[in-house]
Parts: sequence; C-alpha cells; structure tokens
Amino acid sequence: MSDMVLTRQGLRFRGRMWPCTIGRGGVRADKREGDGATPVGSHRIVGLLYRPDRMARPAPWALPIRPGDLWSDDAKDAGYNQLVRVPYAPSHENLRRADPLYDLILLTDWNWPNAEPGRGSAIFLHRWRRPGFPTEGCVGFRPDHLQQIVRKAAPGTRLIVSPNLRNSARNEPPKTKYP
Repeated sequence: MSDMVLTRQGLRFRGRMWPCTIGRGGVRADKREGDGATPVGSHRIVGLLYRPDRMARPAPWALPIRPGDLWSDDAKDAGYNQLVRVPYAPSHENLRRADPLYDLILLTDWNWPNAEPGRGSAIFLHRWRRPGFPTEGCVGFRPDHLQQIVRKAAPGTRLIVSPNLRNSARNEPPKTKYP
C-alpha cells in the first residue's frame, strides 16, 4: 500500500504529485479545535463518504452521506468527532451541504475513534473551494483529482504530515503549484 505524503509541492501519492490546499492555520504539532491547522502525524484513512444523489458509488467501501448526517465538533459533547444525526443540538458540521465541498470525503483517524476533547475534530480529504483557498484543517483537492485519489486509496492508507512542513516564524502552509 502506498502512503500519501504531504509535501511543500502538494500531496505525493501513487507516483504523482497532487496539488492541494491545507488548513488556514498551517501545519501544527499541537492541533486544537478551531485553530484551522492540519495536524502533524501519520493518519490512516478509515472511511469514505459520498453523496449518492450527486455521484455513483466511488468504491465498494464507500458509505452514502444521508440527509441528516452531521459531524460533531463540540468538544464538550459525548459525540465529539463522530458522525451524528439530526436532531443534534451541539456544535456540528452538516455533511450534506448545499455546495459540493463534502460530496466526496476520505476520513482520517485524526483524534478518532476515542476523541480527546479540544484536540481537534475530523481531518477530511475533500474537494477544495478553489486553488490556494485554505481549509479549516483538512486537505483539499481539485474535484477530478480527489476522485482519482479515492480510486487509488484504500482503508488503512496513511496520510503522512511531517513536522518539517511547519514554518516556525509564521506557520505558513506548504506552497503548491496549480495546474
């Protein structure tokens, strides 16, 4: 199995460099909820979610995002950093969004399955808003690239985020080239 390695040029995976965006908070070893950072470490791919009303099942192991699927980001709640369902009052993200940002999501094991409160909720691999526009800590890709990555990835694939990507002075994200 091939590792995904985040570099200053993008994500290296399966013999190719994929342009990507990372969190607005840069790369951090001390990730915290709400800091917008992409956490340093070796993170495993543990799931694949997709919008069945917008695309065909991308892989046999993919699960549909249903109406009412949410992701808890409330560090004080027992459902923190878990898939939850409506009705759900604590802070959360709606996985079934009006925009296409979460139409296809690779889930990592960042702070999962036994979430440590405040350490930061899910790190997803999902489509980017546009080239160079940062995420809230996730790794974002061009939509067609994300589909190709999903076809090449499998449960257990590692996403490696090196501490060498941090810019100690300003904590800037890696520089990537956009085709």
